[in-house]
Amino acid sequence: MDSSIKFHSCKVILSEYSVSVYLLLWSDRERQRQRSTMGFARFCGCSRWFIVILVSGLVLAEMEMVASIGINYGQIGNNLPSPEEVVPLVKSIGATKVKLYDADPRVLRAFANTGVEFMVGLGNEYLSKMQDPKQAQAWIKSNVQPYLPATKITCIFVGNEVLTFNDTSLSDNLLPAMQSVHTALVNLGLDKQVTVTTTHSLAVLDTSYPPSAGAFRSDLTPCLTPILNFHAKTGSPFLINAYPYFAYKGSPKQVSLEFVLFQPNQGIVDPSTNLHYDNMLFAQIDAVYSALGSLGYTKLPVHISETGWPSKGDEDEAGATPENAKKYNGNLIKLVSRSQKKGTPMRPNSDLNIYVFALFNENMKPGPTSERNYGLFNPDGTPAYSLGLSATDVSTNGSSSSSSSPPYAGGTGSATASSGTPSLPATTSTGEIPFALASMLGSGMDDDEGDHPFGVLNIFSTFSSCQNLEEVAVVVVQRSEK
Repeated sequence: MDSSIKFHSCKVILSEYSVSVYLLLWSDRERQRQRSTMGFARFCGCSRWFIVILVSGLVLAEMEMVASIGINYGQIGNNLPSPEEVVPLVKSIGATKVKLYDADPRVLRAFANTGVEFMVGLGNEYLSKMQDPKQAQAWIKSNVQPYLPATKITCIFVGNEVLTFNDTSLSDNLLPAMQSVHTALVNLGLDKQVTVTTTHSLAVLDTSYPPSAGAFRSDLTPCLTPILNFHAKTGSPFLINAYPYFAYKGSPKQVSLEFVLFQPNQGIVDPSTNLHYDNMLFAQIDAVYSALGSLGYTKLPVHISETGWPSKGDEDEAGATPENAKKYNGNLIKLVSRSQKKGTPMRPNSDLNIYVFALFNENMKPGPTSERNYGLFNPDGTPAYSLGLSATDVSTNGSSSSSSSPPYAGGTGSATASSGTPSLPATTSTGEIPFALASMLGSGMDDDEGDHPFGVLNIFSTFSSCQNLEEVAVVVVQRSEK
């Protein structure tokens, strides 16, 4: 670094948190030279001072981006926030990919120009109709094409867990529907940017342990093989919904809770490959890779289209607690974000593409209590529990977002109904640094086990009236002099 730049630092203690403020004093000449590469910086007061606030190690180099996480955005509820209010919530957990179960135009419009990738869905009820190429093309022209390229739609999944419904009317229609949708994309010149796939339950496997012995159910092989051939020809991923929670729920005395929650444990060793596994999800992913390999499809990418843990359940739903949900989802996001090696033990060089289920607790979902409690957020935008993430676990996804929506704060006023925490500007005046890293960070700035769901927001509660970085910097400097 040029010697003309001098660093001065002071530390301000606010409540139980600390904020480090770095004051950079530089010459006017150096300021002009560096301004293009540090465009997010704004000058405060005299032109010779420039202030950057670094929260909990959110070092500028780490803004370059780490691996990202996807999120499932379900809407089976009558009290959910508007799509516009959802945008900052998605960004707050560092998610750069969203899986939508339909092609809701309100959502697709709200996420325009955010850089967030979208997978949109055609439900099982559409399979019969989508066999007709004209119907498939009409659907794409109405539900996908109008939103491109502003909204980054990259995939259409046709049908959800069709093969394990044991309904031949659905399974017989699945591949023809997928083919028609792909043909329509080709005809519209969209097949290079939008792929076609379908999602499967892990129940398509007959064997999943050890991972090297993974194999598909023999009764499903006649249906699966042509679908796999379609994936190989079109370059689309194989999607699987994998829930270690179900394994624990079914055998809580036999299945190690630490193994399923990404906690420290001895793990298992696959006797055939000698590969070591310290969590069940990666073992399940590799079992799918083995099953694909057994049918000759060794190069198909596997994406996890759903995985998660409920924070509440019925009496017979072992393990469905906020503590376990926090550990599973929080540790998973950290693992994906911090991982230096990309993939699983069997595929260490393959990218992890994982979509957490789900964004919200959805109050109208049928079934046991757990089905309505998979969300990271409550419908009012407050966290269902703290994920205990530090700022470095949450990425800003590096997209050229033009959105300036404030973090959702319960839908009314400037404070959440439950916490009283003032809402804050989503970005600085330059639109570059997300200021409210948002509610899911918890108090994990220095302690990943923090219990305060709005920890980072609490740091800045004093600054709720500030409209940009300059004003916040002035307040911090003033406080540092007291």
